[in-house]
Formats: sequence, structure tokens, C-alpha cells
Amino acid sequence: IHPLGGVLGPAQTPLLAQPARPHGNGLLDVTARGNLQIRGLREETYPIFLASLETAGLVEPAGDGPFRLTVVSPVAGKDPADLVDTRALANSIESAAAALPDLPPKICVAVDGGGCIPLDEVGADISLRAVRSFGEIGLALGLAHGSTIRWIGTTSPDRTPKAVLALLRRFAGMRRSGKTNVRRFRDLATEQADNLGSVVGLAPVMPPMYRRAAPRAGIIPLVEGQAALLGALPFGRCHAAQIDTVADWAERFGCGEVRVSFTRGFLIPGLALERVRALAEEAHGAGFILDPTDPRLSVLACPGRPACASAFTQVQADAAQIAESARKLLAAGMTVHVSGCTKGCAHPRAAALTLVGGSDGLYRTIIGGSAQDPALSSLPLSEIIRRLRDLPESGILADAFHEPV
Repeated sequence: IHPLGGVLGPAQTPLLAQPARPHGNGLLDVTARGNLQIRGLREETYPIFLASLETAGLVEPAGDGPFRLTVVSPVAGKDPADLVDTRALANSIESAAAALPDLPPKICVAVDGGGCIPLDEVGADISLRAVRSFGEIGLALGLAHGSTIRWIGTTSPDRTPKAVLALLRRFAGMRRSGKTNVRRFRDLATEQADNLGSVVGLAPVMPPMYRRAAPRAGIIPLVEGQAALLGALPFGRCHAAQIDTVADWAERFGCGEVRVSFTRGFLIPGLALERVRALAEEAHGAGFILDPTDPRLSVLACPGRPACASAFTQVQADAAQIAESARKLLAAGMTVHVSGCTKGCAHPRAAALTLVGGSDGLYRTIIGGSAQDPALSSLPLSEIIRRLRDLPESGILADAFHEPV
């Protein structure tokens, strides 16, 4: 499910949970782009399931391209620090690219208004960041290059959809003509990326200033004495009953709206400050993470086995043990990515420590890289946990895990 802008209306959230029980296994995952995956669907009841989604207005048109091209902050439109209307800009980009053929389904454009929740970790192919330049507001435009963002220029807000469309059209044309077969911008050769960027007339740009990583949980102040509550899910996994509970909270405490966040949780906007603490207590009791220092928030994990047929390991159970064993390291700022296979869906970028499950049940250990990078070693989970528990600081990860593969 790819709700536009990550927004679920008052009638949609409760209708989302209902079909997950009889037609699935009652489990749902929030993805790293703020989409939803309903697990355990059965072929014989799938048509009924689709009819339920159609009632909720959540059925998407058939096609091979991206169902939702853009990602925005979960507080877009309510963040007093935003420099541009990111929701309107994202909608313009979606409209401009809607009819563009031959785009791979995972192509993504991050539209960052410069507010309190940066989008750097989304792993987008094209990154847009609102910036102030010579007293005017512009959009810095960057392309994914490996595991980093390569900023290539600035443009005005009104010209941004056209610039993004030109990049997407050139990329699709390169694939169609056989000049490349990669499915993501990050995998282009440097020369190809340079040629891609040359199609857009951009003003010069200084790389945007570094901002602290997005808060993954907690209370977020908004405009006019309001707040939002961002409840994180352990590794993005929730039960249908929790969706029902979130819908009830949105109705009782907020405006009925629920926003699915790329931080793998749900955000409820429009909360009166005097009521947000009461909601936080209920959310904590329902199993949501509200403490931004919880070690599980620094561990990025895919669904793993048995939820994903591509995975070799039970990622989420393993990730919980890793989070506990590395509590001190994670509190000091280290990030860990646990993936059930080399696709690395949960986190396409580099992490301090990346663990990739293999067919032998071991984890390949990668320091400062992504799931596709070369490994230092292959180890069982128990040995990884022992080494992390005994490690005094993350600066010696390479020494701790280096041995012949």
C-alpha cells in the first residue's frame, strides 16, 4: 500500500486493518519509504482482499513503474521549519511523471522542505532539499551515487518538477536504449551519472549543510500550539490490532488523520499539547517505541524469514538480540543494518555495521558499507553478539570482525 504523501484519511486506517486478519496473517510492515506491506495473503481470497482495499480507496492502478514516486516528511504541511510546501511540490512531481514509461518500480524522489525531519536516510534516487540562496528559496538537487548523495545544482521551486522529469526521462531512455541495465541511480557509473545530470540546466550549489538525523520516535512540536506523536514500531512490524488502536487514537486525540513514516512508524498530527502526554502513555502500553534513544531504533532490519522468500535468516528476531548486545555502541551513534539477503531493502545506504544473511545461516559482516559491498568475515549470530558485547567502542569494528571469509 503506497498512500500518497504517506497520509491515511480518517476512513482509511480502520479499513486497512480489517482485511489483514481474514485474508492475511494479521501482520503488517511499515517500509523505509513509508509504505505498508500486508503479510500472509492467500491466493484464493486475494480478490476479496482487493475489494476491501477498493472500499478504503487504497487500490492502485496496475503498472510496472513506481506506485508512489515521492517521499516527504511525515509532518510535511505542518512543520513550521519547512521552507516550501513539500506536499504540493511532491504532488506536482507525481503528476509530471505519471505517464513516463519504463521507470523501475523502486525509483524514488525525496522532497525535503528543510524542516525538522531530514530525508537523507530514505535512500532516494533524486534528492531535493529546500535551501536559502542569496535571500531566495531554491531546491538543491542531488543524485544518488553509491551510498552518498551527489549534489549537482539548484533550481527554483516552480521549475523543480520539470527538472526532475528531465532526469527521469533520460534515465528511462538510457535503460531503453541498452546504455545501462541498472535499476537505481546509485548503481550508475560515474560517467553515466555525469551525463545524466547534464540534461538539466541548474544554478551552482554548495552542498546543503548537514542536519541531525530524523527523530525516529517521540513528541514533535508543530504550529499553533499543536504537536504530533511519532510512534515507532520495532523494525517496522505491527499487528492489525495495533492499526485499529492507531485509528482510534487519531479519532480521539487528533483530526482522524494518520501518517505512515519512513522512520518505520505512524505519526498522529494535530494533537493539542495538553493531551499529547495521555496519548503517549497509551502508545507506550500498546508496544510502540517513543523513546528516541531506544537501541532498536538504531538497528535497521528487513522482515526476513519466513515473511520474505528471498531472506536466508530470521532477521527481526536476530536484530532484537543484536540491539540488546550493542546497546552502548548504538547509544554512542553507531548504526547497524541487518539484512536477510544482499538486496538490502531495509537500508540501501552504508551503515557502520551491515550484516547480510547467507544460505549457510551465517551473517556476512561489512564495515562502513552497504549490503552489496565486500565482507570482512562470515560469522554465526552468537559470535556477532559476543563481539559486539565485548567491543569498547565502534571505532575498532574492523579489527573486531576482520578474519578470512
